[in-house]
Amino acid sequence: MATREFRGNKAALPSKPCAACARMMSWRKQWRATWESVQYCSERCRRHKGQTP
Repeated sequence: MATREFRGNKAALPSKPCAACARMMSWRKQWRATWESVQYCSERCRRHKGQTP
């Protein structure tokens, strides 16, 4: 079976900046229930949140 690809419009997904690195992060399906409380784009940013890059 072929790999399924996202066929929707990714530009329409919500996005917001990471609190640690300021990169824009896009909504992910795993965050659907907690999107409002998501602050960091990755585990690495969450661990280093108090340090300057």
